[in-house]
Amino acid sequence: MLHAVIMAGGSGTRFWPGSRKAMPKQLLRLVGEQTMIQSTASRVSSIIPPERRWVVTNAVQADETIRQLPDVPANQMLIEPCGRNTAPCIGLAAIALLKNDPDAVMLVMPADHVIGPDDVFCSAVDQAAEIVASNPQSFVLFGVLPGYPSTGFGYIERSKPLGEADTAAAFRVASFREKPNRDTAMEFLQAKRFYWNCGIFVWRADAILTSLAEYEPEIHDLLRQLQQSIGTPEFDGQLAVLFPQMKSISIDYAILERASDVVVFEAPFEWDDVGSWQALPRLIGKDVNGNTIDGLHRGLESKDCIIRTTDEHLIATFGVQDLIIVHTDDATLVAPRNDEEAVRKLVAFLQEQGDERYL
Repeated sequence: MLHAVIMAGGSGTRFWPGSRKAMPKQLLRLVGEQTMIQSTASRVSSIIPPERRWVVTNAVQADETIRQLPDVPANQMLIEPCGRNTAPCIGLAAIALLKNDPDAVMLVMPADHVIGPDDVFCSAVDQAAEIVASNPQSFVLFGVLPGYPSTGFGYIERSKPLGEADTAAAFRVASFREKPNRDTAMEFLQAKRFYWNCGIFVWRADAILTSLAEYEPEIHDLLRQLQQSIGTPEFDGQLAVLFPQMKSISIDYAILERASDVVVFEAPFEWDDVGSWQALPRLIGKDVNGNTIDGLHRGLESKDCIIRTTDEHLIATFGVQDLIIVHTDDATLVAPRNDEEAVRKLVAFLQEQGDERYL
């Protein structure tokens, strides 16, 4: 059966001061009425019921994650004792799934992306699952056709079609490419055979563990030890001991760039990774002055700003342009809009200054 695995352990520092260690991006409402993790879970509700949804998070964020997703069974909230990147995270989910379902197929998703329409996404997932059903050793990745020459994403280069050349949406993977410089990104855009790697995958749980045994045997051995205690009172203690021993490595480096049977499925859905406050204009639009406003704002001679507050706290601006202004109960951000790294730099500075209580 198809199971959803939601990876929900990120920090989202570029969304400070909205995002904090205990309340990162995926637990915030950025678009619509739901938080990002709630949208991620509900996106697959038509094809995957709550009893087949799993969440991997961390101890700091666990309580709020559980509160926001009350339909997910408590024993399907997997709480990492420390961050170890996506390969151990996915391995942990795989051993838990196999305890319940020896034929489990995993849909692996980050918790903090904006995707739509939901029915198009679910249809694409079903098609990816059919590929896995016909070839149980295959790993299916969703690739997004680039809309601009992004230097912030990794790329997947496609090879020959998996099916008929004129109709196939799925292709063999020729190569993976690191985040490129702008000239290379432009070449990728023009070549029309490269995709953004959006980090959404479909594969059998036993297949990913078999590949971990081949390529990362130390991680695999620790997972197998941990698997023996699933469902027992010893599990939490074993997790606390064994998980930190695992190598911190992404699933891309650990498996996907080494395996031979890797498929990229051209995503028919809209996708945005919502990497920073700069994403809000794409998602919620702009007013006649180019401002993106979420909350109570009054402005004169103010242009091309991103402003977020509450409906109870007024932000008033005069004569400003190209700023990000974000108000929360205990911190207010004012930063240049066009510096992608400004907020991350500021968070690092606050940490150096000992202002941990604001992070």
